Amino acid sequence: ASSTPPHAFFKAVLFLAAGSVIIALHHEQDMRKMGGLWKHMPITALTAWIGTLALVGFPGFAGFFSKDAIIEAAAASSLPAAGFAHFAVLAGVFVTSLYSFRLLFLVFHGRSRVDHHAAEHLHESPAVVTGPLLLLAVPSVLIGAPLIAPMLFGDYFGSALHVLPQHATLLELGEHFHGALSFALHGFMTPPFWLMLAGAGTAAVFYLLRPQWPATVRHRFSLVHHIFERKYYFDDVNQTVFAGGLRGIGSLLWRVGDVALIDGLAVNGTARTVGRLAAALRRIQTGYLYHYAFAMIIGLAALLGMIWYVSF
Repeated sequence: ASSTPPHAFFKAVLFLAAGSVIIALHHEQDMRKMGGLWKHMPITALTAWIGTLALVGFPGFAGFFSKDAIIEAAAASSLPAAGFAHFAVLAGVFVTSLYSFRLLFLVFHGRSRVDHHAAEHLHESPAVVTGPLLLLAVPSVLIGAPLIAPMLFGDYFGSALHVLPQHATLLELGEHFHGALSFALHGFMTPPFWLMLAGAGTAAVFYLLRPQWPATVRHRFSLVHHIFERKYYFDDVNQTVFAGGLRGIGSLLWRVGDVALIDGLAVNGTARTVGRLAAALRRIQTGYLYHYAFAMIIGLAALLGMIWYVSF
C-alpha cells in the first residue's frame, strides 16, 4: 500500500512538515523540546494534520482506499494465515495512529517546551516551504478515490493481469461496495476506524491531558519500556548475529584468501620460490675455473654415455 501514488503525496507532506519544524527551531529534532507550535506555524501544523489523517487512513483521505482495501481483503480472504495477517494489520492501525498523533500533539499542541532562544525567533517557514506543503496537502485529501477506485471498482488493469478465482478477493469487495463513496462511508463503521480513534485518543490522554502519565508508566513497567526502547533487541541481534557473523566470515576470507593464498602463496610465494632457486643455483657458481672444467668433463662423459647407449 505504501507504494501507491496517493501515498507519495501525504508522506511528502509529512517529511516536508518535519523539515519546516526543524528549520524553524534551528535544527532541533527532539519532540520533547517542542510543543504549541501551531500558534507560530499554522500552515505547517494544518498540513501536518492533513498528512497524518491520510497516513492513518481516515475515511475519504488519500491513504484510506488502499489501506482499508488491504484490511478488508485480509478479513475476507480464505488463504492460509489470512487471520493472522488481518490481526497484524489491525494492530498496525492502532500503533500507527498512536505514534502519528503523538507526534502531532507533542510538536504542535500542548505546553510549549521550546528553548527560550529559539522561541524568540519562532515563526512560520517561508513560502518556498509552505507553498509545496499546501500544494501537496490538496492531493493528500482528494486524490485517493480518483486513482485507487478504478483499481478496486473498475477494470483498471484490463487484460494485463489475470487473477485466479481463489485470489479474487478485491474483485469481490468491489462488487459489494459499488463505488468509492460507498466504500468511504462504510469505513466509518469498521474496526480500523475505531482502532484509529483509539490510537488518537490514547495519544491525546498521554500527551495532552495527562502528560505526566508516560513517565509513571515508564517507571512502573521499566522492563517493558526497556525492551521497547531497545527495539526488541533486533538491532543487537542484527549486529551480533548477522553483521557480526558476516564480518567474521569476511575476516576469515581475508586471512585465508587474501593474506594466505593471494599474498602469501601467489605473490610473495612466487618471489620466495625464485629467491630460493636462485640461492641454490648460486652455490654452483663458485668462480673457480677447475670447478667449471670438471663440470664440463662430467657433462661430456654423460653425453657420450647417452650416445653410446642409444647406438648400441
